Amino acid sequence: MTKMNNSSNSNEDEEGNWKITHIPDKPPLPPHLRPTVNVYASVIDDPKYANTFVRKLNKIAPLENLRHVKRVRRQCLEGGKTQLSVILCLACGDNSQLDAVPNDVLELINANQLSTFITKVSKYPASSKEEWEEQSKLWPTSYHPPTYNIDGITGFSIEDSQSVFNFMKAAVDLAKSGDGQLVNAAVIVDPSTKQVIASACDEVLSWNRNTTINKRSEDTSCSEQLLEDSTNSIVDQVKTHRTLVSNCSTQGVSCLHPWWWAEQQLGTSSSFWHPLRHAAIVAIEHSAARDRLLFPASVQNREKLMPEVCMQSPSTGPPSKRQRSNLANVEDDEEQNLHSNGCNSESGRPYLCTGYDIYLVWEPCTMCAMALVHQRIKRIFYAFPNPSAGALGSAHRLQGQKSLNHHYAVFRVLLPQEALDEGGQTVIAATAENNQTETHVC
Repeated sequence: MTKMNNSSNSNEDEEGNWKITHIPDKPPLPPHLRPTVNVYASVIDDPKYANTFVRKLNKIAPLENLRHVKRVRRQCLEGGKTQLSVILCLACGDNSQLDAVPNDVLELINANQLSTFITKVSKYPASSKEEWEEQSKLWPTSYHPPTYNIDGITGFSIEDSQSVFNFMKAAVDLAKSGDGQLVNAAVIVDPSTKQVIASACDEVLSWNRNTTINKRSEDTSCSEQLLEDSTNSIVDQVKTHRTLVSNCSTQGVSCLHPWWWAEQQLGTSSSFWHPLRHAAIVAIEHSAARDRLLFPASVQNREKLMPEVCMQSPSTGPPSKRQRSNLANVEDDEEQNLHSNGCNSESGRPYLCTGYDIYLVWEPCTMCAMALVHQRIKRIFYAFPNPSAGALGSAHRLQGQKSLNHHYAVFRVLLPQEALDEGGQTVIAATAENNQTETHVC
């Protein structure tokens, strides 16, 4: 069972073993490095005049660049008494003299015989709840979560927390399932139905060539199995996926060592290296194969009509206009064919992985993180940081790049020891070993 933690943007169970922490777009600054500014403030002896003071001060000395700072601070004193303090205006340095105070504010101070003092307030708004708690120790401020509305940034419900824990536990079990070799694992989930869409392990290091020749048919059979598993429990779904990927002889966590493959020599003639098949990439491929199986009419229509798009008509007019005309005809014909076909319509087909969650045992590298941007993933959960090549909190914070046209929320799930020790070699021991090994930034 879990409980809400209202004081921060994290959730943990009653024993404190499981915990979900939001990874903000920007790294939080240590308290001693956070910029502050000095302001003049005064205690309000009679609280009933607080509203009058605030209205006057907002008019004569607005805090234009400190909108995140609350004008009034409430403090509880000994004996249950409440003391209110109000910010009067900005101060110039540490000078306690009132020479630089605006005349209107000075008149208000003298008329009400206020006793002023200088205090520090945070210069910038908080980027996370933890940072907001720290800066509010100086003076109360407001915290506004990111503008994009993603569940979990401000906390998880008990039910959602338990679901996150279950899926992350399934990803860890999948990572430990391959012949005693530890790899990264990815589980893509539709949070609206709590259904596993696809899952995969790293397939970077060693492949059998016969497996590669039949790769297309294996992907199709994997997707067919996913459809049959759609009504199964979380554990049953991931067990089936584990069986499907167990034939790949993999070792090492690809995102921890994204350039390690370049230092290796090719093995026997039956094996080869493929540096791009990280767990997240393979899971995306399986998700796409599932969509092709669920919406065959859409795929067939596109394949049939694409040659018409590429052919240039002998009609008059520039090639660009002829191409636009053909594309319009393709869209109209495809829509009619879909409506007349008994298969699932294009309107029900998901656009890539829009709205899905992905659970990764290790923080993804830059390549995987960008692939998840292109796939329109909604939330990313990972259990262990990637100190040298992590793109979502360790070495980089891709989720904070404003130039990207899609942004997801990132969370770290702290696991209890018992979730790691089951199944032989512990994940955390391998993590410590990998952290001691020299790695390259992706």
